[in-house]
Amino acid sequence: MNGQVKEEETTYASLWGKLEKKVMRMTGQLQGKVPHTTKNGIYDSTRIDWWTSGFWPGMLWMMYDMTKQPQYKELAWEWDVRLEQALIGDSNFHHDVGFQFLPTAVIKYKLTGDPDARRRGLLAATLLAGRYNPVGRFIRAWNQVKPTSWNHGNEGWSIIDSTMNLSLLFWASEESGDPRFAHIAREQANTVVEHFIRPDGSVRHICRFDPLSGEYMESLGGQGFGPESAWSRGAAWALHGMANTYRYTGDIRYLDAAKRVAHYFVASLQEDSIPLWDFRAERKDLEYPDHDGTDTSPMAPEPRDTSAASCAASGLLEIADLVPQAESALYRSSALRIIDSLTNRYAEWDDPDYEGILKEATGHLPAGQNINVSLIYGDYYYVESAAKLMGWKNRIF
Repeated sequence: MNGQVKEEETTYASLWGKLEKKVMRMTGQLQGKVPHTTKNGIYDSTRIDWWTSGFWPGMLWMMYDMTKQPQYKELAWEWDVRLEQALIGDSNFHHDVGFQFLPTAVIKYKLTGDPDARRRGLLAATLLAGRYNPVGRFIRAWNQVKPTSWNHGNEGWSIIDSTMNLSLLFWASEESGDPRFAHIAREQANTVVEHFIRPDGSVRHICRFDPLSGEYMESLGGQGFGPESAWSRGAAWALHGMANTYRYTGDIRYLDAAKRVAHYFVASLQEDSIPLWDFRAERKDLEYPDHDGTDTSPMAPEPRDTSAASCAASGLLEIADLVPQAESALYRSSALRIIDSLTNRYAEWDDPDYEGILKEATGHLPAGQNINVSLIYGDYYYVESAAKLMGWKNRIF
């Protein structure tokens, strides 16, 4: 047994060494970009207020925490300042401020004690708390959209992605001593358990509530194949976010929910331990736009989503740390199978000009966006998973 543990430690130390070299190379390639997705292997640069803007600096802070190399801190330092400037200006900040400020302001404060970073983290948490609908017990998703024949307006929408943002509210409650942040986070988590996670462990992306009465109205497909499908990244958000919520609260309902989703996720993986973009997708006669060369004809197989895989792997490692020792190996071994597949089949190590880490991620397939690409959050959670295997304990999410 000790030999097996030592071999595993050697394997993941080797992976971490490769990631250190890869991320260091990315620092020269990305420069001042706000990366979101790749085209022909090159990361784009999106708006600073886009929901994924925190993941690249989050990788830098994680690398600084693990290596203590000062260049990572120097490159990451100004990101929360830039985010606050956008927040105060004409911005489009919404339910995803956790994705933006946890891996920038909050970790900056944790690692350096910077008081302005603390203030920015609390400001973001206050903004997120302000989206809470107390009648329906949900955090509203997105900002105002024009009603159409199908969406009825989005005042009553809540989405599974918000489960990952709850850590910002729990942190704010601990940091400020104000229980209201944690109360809102728990109420959203309760709504996720009640309405988003199905009995079989599959997950809805969007739930619509009556914003006045709070009544649950319907499920919407969102980034999944349809209202009753099973978008794999949504499942990853749920299992990771519910595990985080249990870590903050100790409420066994959230751990049970995380485990239920995890069991569904792992049971639904492909033979290479990577999920399809939606576990219940049906191709029919659709042709999906292609960004990096994959066959997307109607007869081609459904695209995989390595970003769902990496987020789920990190969440599975979290569950493994939270359950009794007798259960831990089940979740850890599932995470390791995913990580091994990502490392050996989907990570780009050899092409020095390729700026991403994981290939074959799927962003928003129903909209024809970002298919067979690298996505910065997929890369982030892959690095996070590897850091956890190396003993990293300074949790952000």
